Amino acid sequence: MPVTPHKAQRPYRGVFPVAPTIFDERGELDLEGQRRCIDFMIDAGSNGICILANFSEQFVLTDAEREAVMFAVLEHVAGRVPVIVTTTHFSSAVCAARSKQAEAAGAAMVMVMPPYHGATFRVPEKGIVEFFKVLSGAIDIPIMIQDAPVAGTPLSVELLARLARELSNVRYFKIEVAGAASKLRSLIEAGGKDIEGPWDGEEAITLMADLDAGATGAMTGGGYPDGIRQIIDPYFAGDREKAKAAYERWLPLINYENRQCGLIACKAMMQAGGVIKSDAVRHPLQPLHPATRAGLLELAKERDALALRWGK
Repeated sequence: MPVTPHKAQRPYRGVFPVAPTIFDERGELDLEGQRRCIDFMIDAGSNGICILANFSEQFVLTDAEREAVMFAVLEHVAGRVPVIVTTTHFSSAVCAARSKQAEAAGAAMVMVMPPYHGATFRVPEKGIVEFFKVLSGAIDIPIMIQDAPVAGTPLSVELLARLARELSNVRYFKIEVAGAASKLRSLIEAGGKDIEGPWDGEEAITLMADLDAGATGAMTGGGYPDGIRQIIDPYFAGDREKAKAAYERWLPLINYENRQCGLIACKAMMQAGGVIKSDAVRHPLQPLHPATRAGLLELAKERDALALRWGK
């Protein structure tokens, strides 16, 4: 059912972590756990939330499950924070239809990768421009282009700036490629006022460099938005030294999540803290090794991450 869209003043800024999709031990959707996950993420300081992204295991969901998660989250958030819905699809028409549905349900923004399929199915630059033109013409909310290695599609600074210049809804850019800070800096220089939201997308490993380059948002994993806020808030307030100290404090956990755990890290933390009942991922993804899980929770406990005590 439609809900009231979030009315936060643009540009959207801050930490917009990716919410995991919550499953029970049988691998079925746990929508009640999903709602508790969202409540925790809001309580932990998320300025907004992204759903159905790669870190949400969007690639293991049926279309019906995608819709169930989207409607459950948007209805439960009920405008408390802006919600970004990932609507990526190879087909221009399907992506546009998904995005129109998300907008009607109350999404504040959609996030989309360029069209790709497998290791070799790509479209040339002309097709990418036309794809985003179709999408921009279908909706009125902003579009975030996800510049991600998984797509295997090079998106040059010149192309991204052109899309922002020519398409009124293409305004946000999640940069998660090697050398993200340099690309962010070049994109801001090339796109000027048309680049409403240059965002860090490297799960915060390069957050300080990206903030220094001009990033105004960060899309991280969902396990510790409270920690990311400790970095971003002082930075935006002009206290770079305090932000740098917080970054150094949280970096071991950020690194461990990124290099050892991946998308399951936030679920493991939430399950340990009573936010959700199960940290299951959907097969063929594999559970964390007990030793890896122990290392993650040790680092999280040392930093007093809210996830470990929110549900207790």
